[in-house]
Amino acid sequence: MTQPVLGILTLYLNDDGLLEEKTIYRRMTVAGRKMGLEVFVFTPQDVNYSSNRIHAHMYDPDKETWSRKWRPFPNLIYDRCRIQRSHRFEQLKKFRARYGHLTFLNRPLRNKWTVYLTLKEDARFRERLPETDIYEKPQDLADMLRKYPLVYVKPINGTGGRGILRIEKQKNGGYLIQGRDQARRIIPPQKADASTLFERLASWDLNGRRYVVQQGIQLKLSSGRVHDYRLLVQKNSRGEWAATGGAGRIGAARSVTSNLHGGGKAVTMKELLGKWIGDDVKAESIRLETEKFGIEVAAYLERQYGRLCELALDIAIDRKGSIWLLEVNPKPAREVFAKTGDTETYQRAIARPLEYAMWLYERKKRSSRTNGGRRHSARGRAAGSRTAEKIRKTSGSRYGRSSI
Repeated sequence: MTQPVLGILTLYLNDDGLLEEKTIYRRMTVAGRKMGLEVFVFTPQDVNYSSNRIHAHMYDPDKETWSRKWRPFPNLIYDRCRIQRSHRFEQLKKFRARYGHLTFLNRPLRNKWTVYLTLKEDARFRERLPETDIYEKPQDLADMLRKYPLVYVKPINGTGGRGILRIEKQKNGGYLIQGRDQARRIIPPQKADASTLFERLASWDLNGRRYVVQQGIQLKLSSGRVHDYRLLVQKNSRGEWAATGGAGRIGAARSVTSNLHGGGKAVTMKELLGKWIGDDVKAESIRLETEKFGIEVAAYLERQYGRLCELALDIAIDRKGSIWLLEVNPKPAREVFAKTGDTETYQRAIARPLEYAMWLYERKKRSSRTNGGRRHSARGRAAGSRTAEKIRKTSGSRYGRSSI
């Protein structure tokens, strides 16, 4: 029996052909083999458009080595491409346009602003979304600062905490500005009064990039570090959305974000939430409610944007236990679970896209057989109808002539 093949679509990080997540791809290859699923990795640059073949990256679990081989297109494609400001991202858009008819486990999600507007349309999510607006002019930020004592300014397509600003109103009427630059470097806190605030912000070039302004949620721990929670929801082996797991993230000192790439620390959600809420029973109830909420968000966004296989939700939980959705990430990392020591969840996070791929492959195979059978039956019925019509006409003519 032919073994199904999954191609992991990614982007090189630079022109030297560096792949970002080779450790994950290696683990997926090993896990896929145990399921009867072959896995290889490729980028749009590896595609020969004239022959429709791929110069794939192949990992050999027996030899524990990577090699390159020319392969036909896979049965399914798992898109792991994140936004880049490079010619490589332009190649990705060309690939998606040309091969959009193929079977993808996941379709691209839109930017932060569009996803916010989409979620806001559903009453189930509206009260759990921090107020957000597109930044077009300084007045947009000024309006948000009048409403809330804490405001975040985020790149509309940013990832990993790059280019984020945190602006907090002080008791004396001034503002404290903190942030990270585009290289994730922590920018030391700066003070500004109302008259100099926008002058200080000029160095961030807010007019040169697309940003959103968002109501801030107070999430500082007693240590002064910010924290939040990463919830991973994925399709399982039955093609259903399920919560794979959640983890807490504590930001580095003076950081405005909790991202691990920016020096953050990972802890179990149970431990961090229990300390934050101060009541283990209530904390567990909030955790379960968060999982239910995450599954609802994933199912809703899939209906709006097309097939998805996983989403990571960045969740804030305030002192009252209210759940806030800060951001949705369609290309989530899994290392947060490894860093908490939760190896079971980490392994499940790696395996679930593969299990879903197998489910999707079998479903399409059954559908193909069913449709093939229907086409065969339809051809048979049509042929039978034509034969019956011929017999009817022939019989009618013959008996007509005899009667005459």
